[in-house]
Amino acid sequence: MTNLDDPFQWLEGVTDADALGWVRERNAETTAELTGGERFTDLEREILEVLDADDRVPYPRRRGDFLYNFWQDAANPRGVWRRTTLESFRTDSPEWDVLLDIDALGRAEDENWVWKGAAVLRPDYHLALVELSRGGADATEVREFDLRTRAFVDGGFTLPEAKTRVGWIDADTIYVGTDFGEGSLTTSGYARVMKRWTRGTPVTEAVTVFEGKPEDVSAFAYRDHTPGFERDFVGRSPDFFTSEEFLLGPGGELSRIEVPDDASTSVHREWLLIHPRTDWTVGGTTYPAGSLLLADFDAYMAGGREITMVFEPDAHTSLQGWSWTKNYLVLSELQDVKSRLEVLTPGTWERAELPGAPEVGSAHIVDTDPDSSDEYFLESSGYLQPTTLVYGVVGGDAAVVKQAPALFDTSGLTVSQHFATSDDGTKVPYFVVGDGTPGPTLLYGYGGFEIALTPGYSASMGRAWLARGGTYVVANIRGGGEYGPAWHRAALRDKRMRAYEDFSSVAKDLVARGVTTAAQLGMQGGSNGGLLAGVMLTRYPELFGAVVCQVPLLDMRRYHILLAGASWMAEWGDPDEPADWEYLRHYSPYHLVQSGRTYPPVLFETSTRDDRVHPGHARKMAARMVEQGHAPWYYENIEGGHGAAADNKQRAFMAALAWEFLLRSLAD
Repeated sequence: MTNLDDPFQWLEGVTDADALGWVRERNAETTAELTGGERFTDLEREILEVLDADDRVPYPRRRGDFLYNFWQDAANPRGVWRRTTLESFRTDSPEWDVLLDIDALGRAEDENWVWKGAAVLRPDYHLALVELSRGGADATEVREFDLRTRAFVDGGFTLPEAKTRVGWIDADTIYVGTDFGEGSLTTSGYARVMKRWTRGTPVTEAVTVFEGKPEDVSAFAYRDHTPGFERDFVGRSPDFFTSEEFLLGPGGELSRIEVPDDASTSVHREWLLIHPRTDWTVGGTTYPAGSLLLADFDAYMAGGREITMVFEPDAHTSLQGWSWTKNYLVLSELQDVKSRLEVLTPGTWERAELPGAPEVGSAHIVDTDPDSSDEYFLESSGYLQPTTLVYGVVGGDAAVVKQAPALFDTSGLTVSQHFATSDDGTKVPYFVVGDGTPGPTLLYGYGGFEIALTPGYSASMGRAWLARGGTYVVANIRGGGEYGPAWHRAALRDKRMRAYEDFSSVAKDLVARGVTTAAQLGMQGGSNGGLLAGVMLTRYPELFGAVVCQVPLLDMRRYHILLAGASWMAEWGDPDEPADWEYLRHYSPYHLVQSGRTYPPVLFETSTRDDRVHPGHARKMAARMVEQGHAPWYYENIEGGHGAAADNKQRAFMAALAWEFLLRSLAD
């Protein structure tokens, strides 16, 4: 598309003065209109109280003798990285040992650092590769940190800001993929070249161990540090859903793990797990898409194909993930979008239910200690059930160690599941949370990348919406992973309209059942869900009374050349291919919006520091709508990355804007 075709292309200049001037003007308009009243002040305060609550659940991660946690609150808005013992964690007031204070670091360096995680060296856990982001972007600066001295290592491993992939080999060697210069990144902006970097040498002397192709999404390299089973793996991801993985030998030789490209694999001790995304026939047996298969790793690499199917999906049940303890395999499953957990014993593969999943809700394993024990941490919650964290040992006792408080009144509220009939006859599940009184209703959806939306507690939503008389609905449309890979593939690429038909069918079903009216029905979505919101706005405007469109993709003609957009072409298609653009143009919101048509009120929210989904999508859509005589609301947070906020105060402000907009549009 040329500038003549797209007069607002100048807004793609993320930090260009003219573009930021336009952003500030729109922000000022929205802030002046939406933030002046008492209700907005109450909303912001109520949400911030939730985000900063001292009694919310601190999620732990086991690393050796300690449990680690990253924590943000009012006193630590950018957060602290801290640790404690299991014994202390199980008390009402754990004694936390702070390792790194991000707020103090930011003040000392006059930088807006945002925590992005740390890779800690196994099995001693005394060194870490800490990743810090400016303002919350995906690109990070890497610094080596000594957990014994609680200080960055002078002369240690450090890398400047880039979309970097790093991991430990041993105390003096790491794998690194970063911006080494021209040709070292893929067209998606991620590492194409993986190298082995030795302490005390410049990164320019790091030795290449693997190279992907320029058009790949990314390359990777990592070491499995499991005692007695140390191995090195490298590989490439040609697109978002495929990969080629190799065992890296001591002399650099590569041995391919021979599975279908669209199958994911993981190796634990002597076991190889294979999760095919399409039906796979091997050894005369066809294994269904979405199953979980197991083989002896060494025997498989030697050519053997003795495979055990440890999970078989059906029309109502899908596999969401798995976790290893030292002696067991734990499966996380969904049955009609409700969680179930099973424990399998290696060898016999006997299975038993792991208790803890709510009747209507979600449960998943937060962490295990596969090197040395059968312990697990299990989180569970529901739309009206606050988060519970259980500590247990497979085959032994389990007990609640943390319980989040109820932060909104659930009296009179119920949760129910229903099924709408989509345009092609498919039954689409959705959950309704409310008091049964017809009125303002918010419909939320995502429908992409095989991600399932499962029931979970949101105190912010409960306080801002349910407590003010609203009804909340979540649609489990195709494109997601609620029913495994087939549910995703059903809305892939040229079939994407099925996801939008599913969502519109849920909207129509809500009105038909008397839950709400079109004038009082709002919808909300972010990222891929922001694209969903844009499609609802432009193709189904008559179904909604308001639309909240957050960190969205909207220009499907140029998305693949904006930031990380090329990495998602397996999901939506390549706009440069005429056949792909032929179907993309039928739902690309930026190209469908037009003057002379009535649209519901819409709020766009995005972030200048989002280096994953370009803020130009939201900017250009809002500008085009204004030019056509519409009146969209727009707010762009200068920090925040793809989450659109860098700390709890920013999160509360952005959320309060959306709730105030919805309440004005649907309830006033």
